[in-house]
Amino acid sequence: MLKECVLCKKSTLNGKVLSRKGQYKAKGGTGSKIARWSKRKFMANLQVVHIVKNGTTKKVYLCTKCIKKGNFQKAVPRIKVAKAHPAI
Repeated sequence: MLKECVLCKKSTLNGKVLSRKGQYKAKGGTGSKIARWSKRKFMANLQVVHIVKNGTTKKVYLCTKCIKKGNFQKAVPRIKVAKAHPAI
């Protein structure tokens, strides 16, 4: 199961973390420069939700924005029945 939202197809984005050095111009310096950078991933806020899709119950990933919108039908949880133990 791919980690992306089933409804809006939101998934991870690639980006960078920048490390800056130098004094900012507002404080009297010549401006900040990028000293180094490293790659990182921006992860979507995905939650596992049980939904009804095409008449069957599915366990899927949904982003929190889609959960707030409520454009899906939640699956009804099963009721656990206690088993009776036979008398010895």
